[in-house]
Amino acid sequence: MTLPTLPRHGLVAALALLAGCGGGSSMGADASVDPTPTGTLRPLQITAPSPDPRVGLEAGMFDAEEAVWNLRVVSATPPPEEFVGITNSDLAFKGPYAIQGNYNGVQVWDLTDPASPDLVTAYVCPASQSDVSVYGDLMFVSGEGLGGRLDCGTEGVQQAVSSDRLRGIRIFDISDIRNPRYISNVQTCRGSHTHTVLKDPNDDDNVYIYISGSAPVRPAQELPGCSGAMPEDDPNSALFRIEVIRVPLADPASAAIVSSPRIFEDLVAPPTHGLSPADLEVIEEARARGAFIIEFGGQAQVLPDQFVGPMLDSIAGARGANTPNAADSAALRDFLPQWVAQVTGGQAGGDDDGPGRGPTQCHDITVYPEIGLAGGACEGYGLLLDISDPVNPTRLAAVADSNFSYWHSATFDNAGTKVLFTDEWGGGGGPKCRASDPMEWGANAIFTIEGDDLDFRSYYKMPAAQTNLENCVAHNGSLIPIPGRDVMVQSWYQGGISVFDWTDPDRPIEIAFHDRGPSDANTMGPGGSWSVYWYNGVIVSSEIARGLDIFELLPSEALSQNEIDAANTVRFDYLNSQGQPQYDWPHTFSLARAYLDQLERSRAVSAAWIAGVRTTLSEAEEASGSARSSALSALADRIAGAADRSLDADKVRTLAEAVRGLAGQ
Repeated sequence: MTLPTLPRHGLVAALALLAGCGGGSSMGADASVDPTPTGTLRPLQITAPSPDPRVGLEAGMFDAEEAVWNLRVVSATPPPEEFVGITNSDLAFKGPYAIQGNYNGVQVWDLTDPASPDLVTAYVCPASQSDVSVYGDLMFVSGEGLGGRLDCGTEGVQQAVSSDRLRGIRIFDISDIRNPRYISNVQTCRGSHTHTVLKDPNDDDNVYIYISGSAPVRPAQELPGCSGAMPEDDPNSALFRIEVIRVPLADPASAAIVSSPRIFEDLVAPPTHGLSPADLEVIEEARARGAFIIEFGGQAQVLPDQFVGPMLDSIAGARGANTPNAADSAALRDFLPQWVAQVTGGQAGGDDDGPGRGPTQCHDITVYPEIGLAGGACEGYGLLLDISDPVNPTRLAAVADSNFSYWHSATFDNAGTKVLFTDEWGGGGGPKCRASDPMEWGANAIFTIEGDDLDFRSYYKMPAAQTNLENCVAHNGSLIPIPGRDVMVQSWYQGGISVFDWTDPDRPIEIAFHDRGPSDANTMGPGGSWSVYWYNGVIVSSEIARGLDIFELLPSEALSQNEIDAANTVRFDYLNSQGQPQYDWPHTFSLARAYLDQLERSRAVSAAWIAGVRTTLSEAEEASGSARSSALSALADRIAGAADRSLDADKVRTLAEAVRGLAGQ
């Protein structure tokens, strides 16, 4: 008997119908293929290059030697003329644009062609740090230093008390992003070192800004109501609190502080570690040459020249002189303990009655609105906050760690079951990745969220030793939306950028990196990645001195092309560094194949079963209409039925749902 010839998609449909009637199927995913693996679950593994190519790179500002692994450098764009030599800071994203903060203002880059970013505007408006965030047609910019002006002038502010000074948040209209329009500001008592924009899912009329300001309290003569007294002496003290600003979207010019939550109550000074051997040597050398040494957090630190110079000039100016003398230097040394006490709120030191006070402020607060939680990286503590009431965040948990020096930023996993805190040991200006520096110092700490508590699991630190000419310590980064995994890209200043997997909180592992040599061969020069984030398919890094870097992930033994393709289907209209979005993946064949790759990599199911599912998935992709839907539905059922015979039932069920989602399209 001669059988009629069916087109390929008709064959798939016929097989699917037979499968639905209980008949056999030639497709590889039928029930006769045993999914049971022969071994045990295999942890993530990758062979890192050895020796590590990041060690010993040649120095240079724009011609430094580079090392890259499992990444492609898409572009490296130098800063525009107005910003050369001025520190680049954090990033925000809106549509096709990357908005890059800088101590001299804001740069807006069009990333439509990531290989050739186009500078849309270089908006000069000096302030430190000029960290940026966006929402809708609004842009928010932090200002904390003493030189920022309300009028964005470049001449600075010379007076100790001035009505021209800006310390707080600037608000811009960026409906025409090529021409930002300055519409308002909100002044705060300690300025805004960083800030966090919170869009409450239950409030469509406002956005909220959490202010983290770590500078000394400004005089009440400059901003009425500002007090640097202890809270027991003045309940309105600007210490030991954050500020919450409400921004009405219909009238952003009326933005104002609506609460000052005291989320640090009852916290005491945390335990700290001492100086590393390399640091002790640096301190002794600094003392010998007459450098200015402060005690901060129970540790001696060399005060950088950029702080010393203005202080000495101010003291000299008070006596009518242009040049500081030895008496001015002596006066500054006498004043420094008082200055540290102002900055820290006097919390650093304890006494015979017990430990001193805890932190007076956060450095960063990362909000995750979809789960109602925030992670506060608050100097000496990591905090878990309930933000279900955005005006009144409350503390759920607080953790301290003697291996941590300065809790700097936080990142949640997508499921909201873990949180990672970074430690900016040395304040970002020190070389803290030397071979003799402990790997637990200046690293990340990973915690699982257990109800309202945080449970420590492990540390992660960029593993390549850096020189004493490279400031290197954990800094800002973000999740990359690899489905079913927790993969993060993170900046390490002149340690470059590191991509690592922390799906297993007890075993984080690096899977990609990029690094340059020191920016200067003879001294600690400026440079390195301030922050790096994944956004709509690319990885964007704000290089402190060298401009804007853009990367793409490459497949490796630890990351498949399907996983990269699935990640790149996640798209956002905007992204802020401290506003964590929830990743949701559209139903695509790359998503299903990504889960399949993960099951194969971990050996959670048999190789024969993997091969069968791959074959059936490819056949279904070539079909269309009801033939595709029927084949995929049958495949999803069979995948789900294999879950209990695998070593990773949850991942198998996730694969089944991904295939079922394809069937429903």
